Amino acid sequence: MIPSFLTVGLWAFTVVAASRAARLVGGAAANLGRLALATMLLALWAHLFGKGLQGGSLWWFVLSGCIGFGLGDIAAFEAMPRIGPRLTSLAVTCLSPPIAAVIEWAWLGTRLTHAQMIWGAVILVGVAVALAPKEHLHLGRRGLFVGALCGGLAGFGQGFGAVLSRRAYQIAGHTIDAGTATYQRAIGGVIIVAAFLIFTNWRQGERAPKRNWRAGWIWVVAHALTGPTLGVSCFQWALSTTPSGIVLPIVATTPLAVIPFAYFMEGDRPSVRSLVGGLIAVAGAVALTLVH
Repeated sequence: MIPSFLTVGLWAFTVVAASRAARLVGGAAANLGRLALATMLLALWAHLFGKGLQGGSLWWFVLSGCIGFGLGDIAAFEAMPRIGPRLTSLAVTCLSPPIAAVIEWAWLGTRLTHAQMIWGAVILVGVAVALAPKEHLHLGRRGLFVGALCGGLAGFGQGFGAVLSRRAYQIAGHTIDAGTATYQRAIGGVIIVAAFLIFTNWRQGERAPKRNWRAGWIWVVAHALTGPTLGVSCFQWALSTTPSGIVLPIVATTPLAVIPFAYFMEGDRPSVRSLVGGLIAVAGAVALTLVH
């Protein structure tokens, strides 16, 4: 369970880094930049100390990256300007655990105990209490529909990507380390994200936004290190030993762990409801750990 909590801490910081990087260089460019850098760093590890591109599970990890890093991250970046980061985060964190649990149950036959399902639900309730918006969004029907669809796709991408990683580990056994698995997943993600950025730039043409790489590169690097490099490596480490239906509810507390980073780095004071929701989610995570 320790790698699940390490994932939460690393991903909490990467949210702040991602937000600043996206503002300075654009969401699609920041996404590709951090993923490309992470892939190079992970390649050094995988080819020097890990398995490189070896293993019968290679294409399963690549497919997992296409769905998780590719579809999931692109959908999240598309949802944010439409329904806001709060609802996007809520969609991803609350939809991915049940999606993963149902797919893994139907496909891989992984069964959870009633206690595990109950405490996983408690975590999601805490996240929902902390992140639910205070006001109704005044959006057109089309904007709301597209944003909600993208949020749902982001949750599906993270959930299904996690199950594909579980399938890959079933095939590879314990012969693939987390760093190598993350590297193989990142390859699939880079291909999808790069194709999306090329398509976006072609579609926008001269209307493409200007990018301030001089000020934004440091946040792209920070995002790459704490997100797809170390954060996802810990995430893969967790999935190699624990069902996704248990890992994802714990990872779902990431938006709550963002609170202290946002407070000290950006002066964003948490509301009472955010703190109450955080306590509920943390209590559920502790209970889930004890049950497991």
